[in-house]
Amino acid sequence: MLPSRLFLDDFFDDFDKSKNYDKMMKCDVYEKDDLYVIEMDMPGVCKEDITLDIEKGYLTITYNKATEEHNDDKKYLHRERRTFTNCSRQFYVGEVDEDSINASFKDGILIISMPKKEKEAAKKTINID
Repeated sequence: MLPSRLFLDDFFDDFDKSKNYDKMMKCDVYEKDDLYVIEMDMPGVCKEDITLDIEKGYLTITYNKATEEHNDDKKYLHRERRTFTNCSRQFYVGEVDEDSINASFKDGILIISMPKKEKEAAKKTINID
């Protein structure tokens, strides 16, 4: 007879809390005209639980949610939703116009558009006196 532990371990494998939760924040990053754009899937997330920070060319997207539901008449076999969820992704976006970054959240999709900063000419001619 096989130990029941083998079956339960495989069954709950997708729910392992020690795994990286970045999988919950899948995204596309692309350039469009003079913008960098990030589209991130965040189903079931409230806009108020999302934080965007930019520092030294790194954009950090963080989702923090604490949910605690007390219901003593349930006998849980596995429970994840009662825990504090903290997910974070970081992207190097380089030189962008930080004052013109635009973010919107609708239907579980976060869209961030960041205008590129105009680069100074890479080549400069120096006059000889």
